[in-house]
Amino acid sequence: MENRQKLVINGGKRIEGEISVHGAKNSALPILSAAALAHGESVLHNVPTLTDVDAACRILTTLGCKCRKSGNTVTVEASNVTGSEIPDTLMREMRSSIVFLGALLGRTGHCRLSFPGGCELGARPIDLHISALRKMGAEINEEHGYLDCVAPDGLHGAKISLSFPSVGATENILLAAVTAKGCTEIHNAAREPEIVDLSEFLTKCGAKISGAGESVITVEGVRRLEPCEHSVSPDRIVAGTYLCAAAITHGEIILTHCDPSAMNGYLPVLEAMGAKIYTYGGGKLYMSCKRLKAPPTIRTMPYPGFPTDIQAPFTALCSLAEGTTVFVETIFENRFRHVPELIRLGASIRTEGRVCVVQGVRSLSGAKVRASELRGGAALIVAALAAEGTSEITGLEFIDRGYEAPEKAFRSLGGDIRRV
Repeated sequence: MENRQKLVINGGKRIEGEISVHGAKNSALPILSAAALAHGESVLHNVPTLTDVDAACRILTTLGCKCRKSGNTVTVEASNVTGSEIPDTLMREMRSSIVFLGALLGRTGHCRLSFPGGCELGARPIDLHISALRKMGAEINEEHGYLDCVAPDGLHGAKISLSFPSVGATENILLAAVTAKGCTEIHNAAREPEIVDLSEFLTKCGAKISGAGESVITVEGVRRLEPCEHSVSPDRIVAGTYLCAAAITHGEIILTHCDPSAMNGYLPVLEAMGAKIYTYGGGKLYMSCKRLKAPPTIRTMPYPGFPTDIQAPFTALCSLAEGTTVFVETIFENRFRHVPELIRLGASIRTEGRVCVVQGVRSLSGAKVRASELRGGAALIVAALAAEGTSEITGLEFIDRGYEAPEKAFRSLGGDIRRV
């Protein structure tokens, strides 16, 4: 649904102050789908207020769950999961809606859904999900853009080796395996902190999982899961976006309620660029930055490497750094859609295929730009905060999928930004 609103940003103000990092979108969504596996009422805290979360709650409601939201707490009552079909309109709203596949197969033995929507970053093949679930006893038919999945004899454990450490496939296998008969081994599993968070939630519900956060995860199936109370981990990509905004404006910032250990993929890059970073106990991090030096090469990699999701804000950051940076995008082939908009703001960037070369310039100037996907939209905010003059950013429906009230967050840090 197109959002008629826009962000108006008067750039050139230092980003400084203290901000709490909200819960991770990429943890909240699989955990919400996992709540459908628990027979009863689960209480989830630190759930971010995002349009993707709203979409997940609408999917749960369609399936027969009752969802209540109060502030950042979501209650999911899943005693009566009666539905097994997710309407096309809801699937199209949210890219990660495919994560309901494993949970529904595990709970009802049947799932019918269309191919997922969300940001168009190129092919996100779900063949890894499908082949894994087939190994676990699911029969899956693809026709007319729909997946019809049924497990006539229930799901059973299997040894699954992923050709790529896909986060979504790892999540779907976990969700299907926790109540499957027998033992499931996932080899070359994704190691992201969000996988660990999902596993912690499932374990509290009674699942038997070992090895989450490592490349081999073992799941012993249990008969049923009981509900629990859980707090979603902080969003390491949102944290990184705040840091990029402070660095590009030569500001200083304190992040609270963050997990610095989950940010090791990109904190060393910030330090190499000239930022001073100190971490404290209790999830606190301080960063200040006086001048920016370009890091020579940044290559996106699966965790614990440099995250593909933070590449776009770093592209904006490097556009004002001294020197040249080469970005190599190894995860998605269509991840430079923000580049033409950054060029409108005065950035000097060339792209070819999966490579993007950023030549630092002395200054950016305000312009009218449009977000075409979530993280690219965050990059435009970062660049506009540093640009001289006024920028207008449209396409907020993408940004609102992963950032909770970004205008309030950056205004609290001294940015001149408002939503109109």
